Amino acid sequence: MFVSAVLILVCVCFLVLQLIPRRPKNFPPGPFALPILGNLLSLSVDNPLADFEKLRKSYGNIYSLYIGPRPVVFLNGVKAIKEAMVVKGPDFAGRPQDLFVNDVTERKGVILADYGPSWKEHRRFALMTLRNFGMGKNSMEDRIHGEIKYVVKTLEQSIGEPFSPQVMFHNAASNIICQVLFGTRYDYDANFIKVIVQCFTENSKLSSGPWSVLYDSFPMIRNLPLPFRKAFQNAKTAQDLAIELLTEHKNTRVPGEPRDFLDCYLDELDKKGNKSSLSEDRLIMYSLDIHFAGTDTTSNTLLTGFFYLMHFPHVQERCQQEIDRVLEGKDQVCFEDRHNMPYMQAAIHEVQRVANTVPLSVVHCTTKDTELMGYSIPKGMMVIENLTSVLNEEGQWKFPHEFSPENFLNEQGEFYRPEAFMPFSAGPRVCVGEGLARMELFLILVTLLRKFKFMWPKDAGEPDFTPIYGVTLTPKPYHMNVQLRSTQ
Repeated sequence: MFVSAVLILVCVCFLVLQLIPRRPKNFPPGPFALPILGNLLSLSVDNPLADFEKLRKSYGNIYSLYIGPRPVVFLNGVKAIKEAMVVKGPDFAGRPQDLFVNDVTERKGVILADYGPSWKEHRRFALMTLRNFGMGKNSMEDRIHGEIKYVVKTLEQSIGEPFSPQVMFHNAASNIICQVLFGTRYDYDANFIKVIVQCFTENSKLSSGPWSVLYDSFPMIRNLPLPFRKAFQNAKTAQDLAIELLTEHKNTRVPGEPRDFLDCYLDELDKKGNKSSLSEDRLIMYSLDIHFAGTDTTSNTLLTGFFYLMHFPHVQERCQQEIDRVLEGKDQVCFEDRHNMPYMQAAIHEVQRVANTVPLSVVHCTTKDTELMGYSIPKGMMVIENLTSVLNEEGQWKFPHEFSPENFLNEQGEFYRPEAFMPFSAGPRVCVGEGLARMELFLILVTLLRKFKFMWPKDAGEPDFTPIYGVTLTPKPYHMNVQLRSTQ
């Protein structure tokens, strides 16, 4: 009996030892991982960014973790991220195709599309189309200014009482994207805006939370009626809304005279037919991808910007002085004015740096066996670039842990952009909407700072600068006091 018990114990120990994850030869180092769970128990569910920083200090700028049974390589710091994403960009330009978010989007989007001919064709189309929207009578700049008028009206109605800007900025960013994509803007209380924002918000939380990790780690639970099923319902709801818009466009468009992104795509589809990867199914998810990416990041950056400008009134005042000087005699700002506003540009870039809106970027994977700073990284390895480590990196910034536009000004007070500034990532997968985002932030911030003064309510208590963690970092809800400037 004793011998049998010992044998059973030995067998159990042997099985457990076999389940312990083992890093391949010359693989990036990392902490000991438990069988099945990997390193999940050592990471905070609410916000693991501090845990990643501790691991960087222990194991260096390239280390590995096991998210459940799956190994993941984390990149930290300018040197490692730049070598991977820029120098060896094609090697690290893949996207994992077996994750929760892939199943939710049915692998038809472009953000998570794998690196290949279809992705390249869609990216070329997006870059060309967005660039063309920068010109003509109904240019991108005109669309943004058109939406700013509604923001100004909303703020004017709030003068004299504390105002919560969250919904306003989210809807404004959404509407700018809607005009580019669908040629339509919506009232801030319109059902389309409410429903699609709710779907995106819920899916963003699910994608960055524990249910997503469980879904990825344990395939046997994927068909169970667990909370992650809500993401699939939300995706279906959003797709149905996009299908309605696509049907309307098909019935009203004039080929060769595009009004918006959908029309441009349909024109391209007419030209290429079945000789390309373009399709109506892909267009639906493509437009939703762009809407989500462009709405959440821009609105959260604006919320962060005004939060900091209220708590650093000397920065707000200096921006306003520069705006008044450069725009004297002009009705409205144009994007070209940025070249005459070094301090304003520095302030906006500093807002983007501290906002750190997409702290872990979008997950990558290797397209081939490759090497990085002496380590061997096999094909198909999931890779996460920790942009937090870059935007706060010691030695890259004058004041890495403070809010200071001086981080983007040289000794002569001229604007410059350090190589560590990469909130949109870098390389082949750099955000396709970077140009639009930069234009939105500049035109909105300058217009509002020219007209209004923003103040922290006296009875609002001490500010909490800790953001809410998710796929995007979001400032905690706050109120502002708004008043017209005496110069206006």
